[in-house]
This record gives sequence, structure tokens and C-alpha cells, in this order.
Amino acid sequence: MASELVRHYSTAAEGTRLSRTPHGRLEFLRTQELIRRHLTAPARVLDVGGGTGVHAEWLAADGHPVHVVDLVPGHIEAAAMLPGVTAQVGDARRLPVADRSIDAVLLLGPLYHLTESPDRATALAEAHRVLRPGGMIAAAAISRYSALLQKAADGTLDPDTTPSITQAIATGHYDGRVGFLPTHWHTADELRTELETAGFEQAEVYGLEGPTWPALDLAGADAFDVLAPAALRCARLIERDPHIINTSTHLLAFAHT
Repeated sequence: MASELVRHYSTAAEGTRLSRTPHGRLEFLRTQELIRRHLTAPARVLDVGGGTGVHAEWLAADGHPVHVVDLVPGHIEAAAMLPGVTAQVGDARRLPVADRSIDAVLLLGPLYHLTESPDRATALAEAHRVLRPGGMIAAAAISRYSALLQKAADGTLDPDTTPSITQAIATGHYDGRVGFLPTHWHTADELRTELETAGFEQAEVYGLEGPTWPALDLAGADAFDVLAPAALRCARLIERDPHIINTSTHLLAFAHT
């Protein structure tokens, strides 16, 4: 699994993922907004699976010392060049970090790439191990309904794509046939349960983008600046509504040790 991820992300343009599409830009803004809401004091941040440092860059600019751990050597080289950021190659399941040495851990990608439940549990246990007492985790997941909403909105939900999407909704297992890699997709309740089972307390799960993200993609990049303010307001209004939270393409959970 790790070697497959390294091959994929060594050629994927990960540094621009959150700026290429309207829903990616919305994801970035909401991730930044929610992390800033929860991370109010200067903190030692461990960004696990942090890629080229897209989030590490602004966190360091905010005054947080950031250390990025990522599987892909090219990502580490890029992240290490950012002011206030250090970086090293590593795996979310075996963090090269001392016990109780970190104030906040970000897992903004590893959980959906860890397709087996024991691997996700191991990654969460590692995050718990390195956090100081009272430390914070921010853990992201892909919603089980993400592909359904995208394919229905852009007109590509057809008999060929339906079985993969049906399986993802029912089990969380996404087989990769509609694009992207085989991954695990969560519901908000499942993500909360995984955090609490790992020993985290007061887990709160947020819908990142809200239900408007497919419409933003259909409208196109040129319309983003006009439509984004309303999309952001919508996302904030229903960010923890249990009836609609899973319509976001991503979920973001916060909890403490």
C-alpha cells in the first residue's frame, strides 16, 4: 500500500490539488478556517501526510512550528524549503516522533488511504502517543457520498459507475474504478467512533464544504469568487447538522487526548 501511494503521489501534482478546482479551493478555505478556530495558541504541529506543505506553510506563517511527515521523498524536499517548517519521510503508522512531544497532530490525508480498519487504528494510536496531555488531533476523511453527489451533478452517474458508488456508500470501501486510488470513505459517525475508540475525547466532526461544492465545480473556476461567499456561509450554517453533514465531500474531526 505504501509503495503504491509513493508511486501515485510522486507523479500527481499534490502541491496544486487544493487550487485546481472550485471544490478544492473551498476545501482549503474551510480547513484553514476550522483549524484556526481550534488552534488558538502557538502550538508544535505535526502534519502527518502533509504533502508539499500546503497547510504547513500557512500554519508556520501563523507562528506555529510545523514538522511534516510524509511517505513521498519529493513532498518532503518541497516542504522542508518552507520557512518555519521541518520535514522527514515517515509513515502515519510508525511516527518518527517522541512520546508526548506535540501539541497538535494533523491527519488530513492518511485515514482515507489506510483502507484497513486496524491500520487506521494504528495511525490514530500513534497520533495519541505523540500528543501531550490535552493535545489536539485534526483528522480528515472523505465522505461516503462524495462520488454520488459529484457524478449525479455532472451527469456521469450511469450503470457503469453505480456499482462502485453503491459499494462505497454501503461499506466505505471505494475500489478506485471511478477515478483516484482505492480508499476508505467514512460517515461522520464512523469517524467519530474511530477517534473515540483510539482514546480521544470530545470528538467533534464537521462537514467541510457543505452541500454546494458540486455546484461550484459545475459553475467553473471563473465563478468561484462570486459564489464562494454564499457557499462558505452555507457550510458554516450546517457544518455539524447530523442530517446533512455527510453531503460534504470531506469531513474534519477535532478531538483531544
